[in-house]
Amino acid sequence: MTRLLCLCAALLLVAGCAEKQVNDDRETIAAVSYRDPGPSTLTLYTMVNNRTGSGGHSSLMINASERVIFDPAGSFKSPVVPEWNDVLFGITPGVELAYRGSHARSTFHVVVQTAEVTPEQAELAYRLALKSGPVPGVYCANATSTLLKAIPGFESVDVTFYPIRLSQQFGSLPGVTTKRYFENDSPDLEEGIARNNARLVEAQLKTEPSE
Repeated sequence: MTRLLCLCAALLLVAGCAEKQVNDDRETIAAVSYRDPGPSTLTLYTMVNNRTGSGGHSSLMINASERVIFDPAGSFKSPVVPEWNDVLFGITPGVELAYRGSHARSTFHVVVQTAEVTPEQAELAYRLALKSGPVPGVYCANATSTLLKAIPGFESVDVTFYPIRLSQQFGSLPGVTTKRYFENDSPDLEEGIARNNARLVEAQLKTEPSE
């Protein structure tokens, strides 16, 4: 039994659920604040092993007064995406694609499930995310499901340690749309993060005014 638990933990770490602690200052975070102009939404990401079908990581994008990603014990880091206790800020369309593309690779794909919610539900999720971290390693699905269960309308979500179980529960809720995102590049997560970070930095340099 101990050996099985250790193996499960190792698989989660490889997939992108690893303990980290990063806190940027409030001024840096405020400078990148972004809200998508569409409706208030909650988007559950589930990273799924292409060979076994097992879940490797869970995270939640929240489009409230600003759009953030609650990435509990996640591996994604970027010099242009500030973070505070497992919450990633400044989630523009380009950053969202970089986050999703970093996790999708030849060995994993990303299940993207979106629920349209009221502004009040989204804002509550946003506030809960800010208070939920930092999250210990391999607690990604547990922290995400705990947050969701605390939102009115999502009380039926059972708290779980299993990303696939959480995805199934979320997908069964009324009005949830589900898409799957694939890439067939290197299986190395860190390589994917580095490649997408290079694109983000290049895009930022192009938008900065020249002296």
